[in-house]
Amino acid sequence: MKKISILIPCYNEELNVEPMAQALTEMFAKDLPNYDYEIVFIDNDSRDLTRPKLRALCEKDKRIKAIFNAKNFGQFNSPYYGMLQTTGDCTISMVCDFQDPIELIPKYVKEWENGYKIVIGIKTSSKESKIMYLLRSLYYKIIKKFSDVEQIEHFTGSGLYDKSFIKVLRDLKDPKPFLRGIVGELGFERKEIPYEQPQRRAGKTSNNFYRLYDAAMLSITSYTKIGLRIATIGGAIFSFFSLVVALVYFILKLCMWDSFPAGMAPVVIGMFVLGSVQLFFIGLLGEYILNINDRIMNRPLVVEAERLNFDED
Repeated sequence: MKKISILIPCYNEELNVEPMAQALTEMFAKDLPNYDYEIVFIDNDSRDLTRPKLRALCEKDKRIKAIFNAKNFGQFNSPYYGMLQTTGDCTISMVCDFQDPIELIPKYVKEWENGYKIVIGIKTSSKESKIMYLLRSLYYKIIKKFSDVEQIEHFTGSGLYDKSFIKVLRDLKDPKPFLRGIVGELGFERKEIPYEQPQRRAGKTSNNFYRLYDAAMLSITSYTKIGLRIATIGGAIFSFFSLVVALVYFILKLCMWDSFPAGMAPVVIGMFVLGSVQLFFIGLLGEYILNINDRIMNRPLVVEAERLNFDED
């Protein structure tokens, strides 16, 4: 009997972990009765009642497992690490707030049995903020245009991954993994399943501007050269115009020494324009250096505080 692993990353999901576990259990009994399964929750240092509820779930059902992180290791490291701890013939990653519909799981498994080693969900629309969806669409198109690696539009990471691809992830040893980019760069031939993203079932999302910015910068600095190209080309253009302006003022001053008062305005304007451009590009280069620095340090993806029900393996 084949075994399916379900990976559920969670952070402050006290209102969702029990309904998610129940929904998955019922789904396997109804739609996938011929498969063994495990449900692995990886908790990223929740501050609510998520962990006590996970303990209770693990006590009731040995097929439900939990990993408790020692600290919050970010929105990318934690689910990636959780996928590496699964033991099934395939691993399906889903969010805990039901925005990845569990109805997709039988569709994933069907395509997996048809021979696809990677089956992913692609959002075609969302019941969340339309403005945010449009901004995400614009972001994906920009990244896709400038990336040397294939970028998958509206792919959040939800999908089925065969154990052969999980082995690729284990061997990768990337301290700053970005699963969406890795699937496009290193993944096998895949099948894409369209779906409409529903609203969050309960609780408040932990995504904020900083988290979205962090995701965008990780994608840009890992899979595009556009930032460095903008810095190089933009710096050259501004330097050229600055040199032209300086030469024009110099020639005019020589030709009309007494009648051409240059004044301080050009100096002040030029200083502030060039200073702001330099600060912008220094910050952009800093993002690339930060990405490189995180990889050089080679710290562990996650430090575990505790794991439950894994001794059965």
